[in-house]
Amino acid sequence: MANNQMPHNLDAEAALLGCLVIDAGVQSEILETLREEDFYQESHRLILTAMKRIFASRKTVDLVTLNDQLTRDGTIERAGGLQTVTEIASSMPSSANYRQYLEIVKRDAVNRSLIRASRDIIENSMKSPEEREAIGFAEKQVYDISKQEDGTNLEGLGDGNVVRQVIEKFEEIDRDPHAFRGLATGFTKLDEITHGLQKGSLVIIAARPGMGKTSLAMNIVENACLNNGKVAAVFSLEMPRLEIVQRLLCSHAEVSMERALSAKLGGKDWKNLVRASDKLRNSKVFIDDSSAITPAEILSKCRRLASAEGALDLVMIDYIQLMNSGEKSGGGEFNRQQEIASITRFLKIMAKELNVPVIALSQLRRIQTKEPQLSDLRESGAIEQDADIVMFINRPDVTATADDFAKGNIVRGAADLVLAKHRNGALGRIHLRFIGETTRFIDMEDQNRPDEEPIYSHEPPADLRPALPPEEDDGIPFA
Repeated sequence: MANNQMPHNLDAEAALLGCLVIDAGVQSEILETLREEDFYQESHRLILTAMKRIFASRKTVDLVTLNDQLTRDGTIERAGGLQTVTEIASSMPSSANYRQYLEIVKRDAVNRSLIRASRDIIENSMKSPEEREAIGFAEKQVYDISKQEDGTNLEGLGDGNVVRQVIEKFEEIDRDPHAFRGLATGFTKLDEITHGLQKGSLVIIAARPGMGKTSLAMNIVENACLNNGKVAAVFSLEMPRLEIVQRLLCSHAEVSMERALSAKLGGKDWKNLVRASDKLRNSKVFIDDSSAITPAEILSKCRRLASAEGALDLVMIDYIQLMNSGEKSGGGEFNRQQEIASITRFLKIMAKELNVPVIALSQLRRIQTKEPQLSDLRESGAIEQDADIVMFINRPDVTATADDFAKGNIVRGAADLVLAKHRNGALGRIHLRFIGETTRFIDMEDQNRPDEEPIYSHEPPADLRPALPPEEDDGIPFA
């Protein structure tokens, strides 16, 4: 093969077509998975097209039906004539080696696609005005080729392999209840209900502004990376990297962020901060604070991180409504709903491809006086549809009046994490406590530790009231 020619093997192409002609079983197995561009020679592409049309009409592909179809298509001469078609069919005494021929044909087809993509990447790079755009274009070209080649077939259960795997999984869980636990969140009751955040799951944490959804998500990241040595990618479209690290540091050190910002730290606080900062520096938390990022860019960065670190255990995105799909839209509410649907669908596909849980935060409609429910998810019902888990944060003390506190109707800091959708398990309600000073949620049973103030059933003195975090709003007007 000349150096200036695209990769190809005409003998393998002809042999594979011959196998298809003589063996109906091979036709059923691979014919519909083959594409015309898998073949280098035009005559072979025309023969494959005719075969696929015959097969689609529920007829058997053989020498007679193939010649008839090529004649009716008017492509018999371009395919090499009757003699060439007959030679292809008669040159194969057996179809036993069809898989080897298929591998050769597919290999060369992929290499040709990569060469064409490389040319497009070079051309685009010569004229692209922005670095990110050029990188995104290049990665998309290669990823599209990868997706085309990633095909699976319908498989029955008759061989018993999958059924046996499920039984073996149940047996292992019976021996060790923690055998198939997902990523631990650090919240006891939540981990009991969900068995940890499972790989490939899209987890939505939704709340109105100021309820602490960023804090909760970062508490999960903290538990995964600082307590359990996991690798996490955090994409913050709203907060700068400095503020994210500030929250993470104060939370892990259990030091008041308000006192730190007001130069009121004591000796114990500084010791805790130093210990926490050492853990942070040695942790595998990676933060991207790009304010304009698309799901495709997130996937690209996560792929590179997983390759560089050898692992990726968690992705957190703050938050969905600040994202754009990267696709052109005509504007308007309906199109924005379509865009959010495209984003959430991509995030679910991304979770499955990366094989990690993806936590995505979402705003709720501002006009809401009751406990959150699925219909309150802002801008698109696709969020509910694509998510494996949907959790709402409900904190009555945020909107409570002084009279509510005086009557003891509301407990300051008490929070409910409402598990409103759980594709693979039960729903539930988890009672937490929010410590505003350190932007930290904790289990209710962890409260009243010696170094903490107790929860008050009435309005506490002003100097003991936990400071609420800055309001987490998206800056986008609500309808």
